[in-house]
Amino acid sequence: MDQLLKIKHTIDALFGQGVSKFLPKDINIIFSKKTGRIRTGHHQDKLLFTLRIDGGLAISPYFAQILLKSKKFKENCLEINKEAAPFVQEGRSVFCRHVIWCGKNVKIASDTPVIFQNKVIAVGRAVLSAEMIVDFQRGVAVKVRDSLKSRIGKISL
Repeated sequence: MDQLLKIKHTIDALFGQGVSKFLPKDINIIFSKKTGRIRTGHHQDKLLFTLRIDGGLAISPYFAQILLKSKKFKENCLEINKEAAPFVQEGRSVFCRHVIWCGKNVKIASDTPVIFQNKVIAVGRAVLSAEMIVDFQRGVAVKVRDSLKSRIGKISL
């Protein structure tokens, strides 16, 4: 139970106070055999997050969709237009000119969910901050790490 509290505090610290209340109740936590630390969290056999060495969380698109119920969490996301959506779903990077809306908590190197029509289609690391993404019309805004179609492709192999 102590480990679940640690995860809740980490989620609140990274994404905003109170976001952790949307965390599913029945999380299966997997620990490292060598160190005994938390490695991953699963819910109904779906990956929620991986704990990074630096203390951050690498969240999955599935988990980002669950956390999207929180208004504070949405400030960590950015929304793209329909031109870019098919490419981002396949795992391609998000460019500044395709961003419609950007949350104020998007910072350089932060985990950033990519939204299209109120649905999380990908998760990646922000290359630029929110102010820069809005100002620039060229360049990469988010390097996508995990997307919906790339996850499906990995399972079917």
